Amino acid sequence: MIRDREVQPASHASDGRVAASVANGDRPATVARRGSPRVSVVIPALNEAENLPLILAELPATIHELVLVDGHSEDGTADVARAFFPTVRVIGQTGRGKGDALACGFAAARGDVIVTLDADGSTDPGEIDRFVDALVRGADLAKGSRFLPGGGSEDITILRKAGNRFFCRLVNLLFGVKYTDLCYGYNALWADCLPALDLDCDGFEVETLMNVRAAKAGLCIAEVPSFERNRLNGESNLRPFRDGWRVLRTIWREWIVRASHPMSAASDPAVAPNLGPTR
Repeated sequence: MIRDREVQPASHASDGRVAASVANGDRPATVARRGSPRVSVVIPALNEAENLPLILAELPATIHELVLVDGHSEDGTADVARAFFPTVRVIGQTGRGKGDALACGFAAARGDVIVTLDADGSTDPGEIDRFVDALVRGADLAKGSRFLPGGGSEDITILRKAGNRFFCRLVNLLFGVKYTDLCYGYNALWADCLPALDLDCDGFEVETLMNVRAAKAGLCIAEVPSFERNRLNGESNLRPFRDGWRVLRTIWREWIVRASHPMSAASDPAVAPNLGPTR
């Protein structure tokens, strides 16, 4: 997490493990981490059959598995995924919404590291290595930022940019962080950090929830410059006012919980630098 004080990466134990504390005690304080982790890519998809072939063709050959969460698609999304990526694991979504889809995908993933991609083509699979590198270098969570040098967006509208800036500043103020981006779907984390996030939301507010809970749990967070591309085909399911309200409600709820159960000094988050090469 990013604060005013000097940047401090997560500490490394003598046996090559990364030490990281979690406030709620859901995982051990020291967890085995490997320099060449198995990477699970999780893609939530709803009627994205037209876009998937282009995205799947760009996935690095080095990933361990692809988990596609099919959100009740009616256009053969799952069949297209199997045709273009025969080893894909297709998971039927139990509920609805992006948050629910990611929770289903996280539960099914078997890799050491989990990377989230959007099925519309806006997140570039070619950037996966830089996110994984941030984790290997000491971060618990690597979150993409479109507003760091080397990042950018072809897709974000003026309204969405203004909303993201407002919510980002609000989270920074309430939780003492210095995020540059909040509502972006490109993230990577060590699988053993999942209990700290404990996703329990349905919609597009899921990225906000991940970022806030990672901060509250004391995880070491690195922002990685990322370039958001235009959606390839079709229309977005994002609704700025509806989803903006859900984001605001999520921030408020997490702040109320934090105020009721403040973090102890021992759980103050480690800080990671902004990692990753520029484009």
